Order: sequence, then structure tokens, then C-alpha cells
Amino acid sequence: MKTHIISLINGFVLIIIGLFGYFTSEARPITALIPVFFGAFIVLMNNGVKKENKFISHIVVILTFMILIGLLKPLFSAIDRGDNPATFRVFLMVATTITAMVYFIKSFIKARKAKG
Repeated sequence: MKTHIISLINGFVLIIIGLFGYFTSEARPITALIPVFFGAFIVLMNNGVKKENKFISHIVVILTFMILIGLLKPLFSAIDRGDNPATFRVFLMVATTITAMVYFIKSFIKARKAKG
């Protein structure tokens, strides 16, 4: 699968799962919308990733890495609380984000090798 498709899937997962988590929570913490905003930026920049624009691709990689780091605390908190639905939601976001990171790294390595 191509990097831009994985990145697009990751963006939509962040948006959908983030909104679902926000609207199904009684407290509705504003921090639950952080993945939604990151996902929206990733989706909006996907055309640049598809066109292999280096600058945009690097921005998306940085955003992807930032959201990965940002999702670790909620994941561990959900595990500690024994909140299985929240654990599953956050784990799904982490899994798609890690997958996107792996694809970006592979594409960067491939581009570097092709360059010479």
C-alpha cells in the first residue's frame, strides 16, 4: 500500500475515533479533540504527500510522530483505569499512527537509496 493512503487512513481514524471518544464521554474533555485536529491536518495535507512533496511529507511525519507520543499517556491511563473501550479506541489510533510512521520511514529510505 502507498504511503499517502496509509497516512490518509490514519488521519481519518484519528478524526473518527477522536470524535467518537469525545461524544461518548460524559465529561467531554477538550483534550479528546486533539487527535481530531491532528487527523484533520494530516488529511488536508494528504495531497502533498501523494505528490511526494518533501516539505509537506516532513510536516506530516512530524505531526504523526507528535500524535503518537501524545497518545501514549491516554493509552496507559486507559489501561490503568481498566477502561477497555477507551483502551481499544486509543490502541487503534496508536496502531494506525505507528503503521503510518513505518510507511513514511520506508518511503524516505527508498527515496534516499534512489537518489544515490
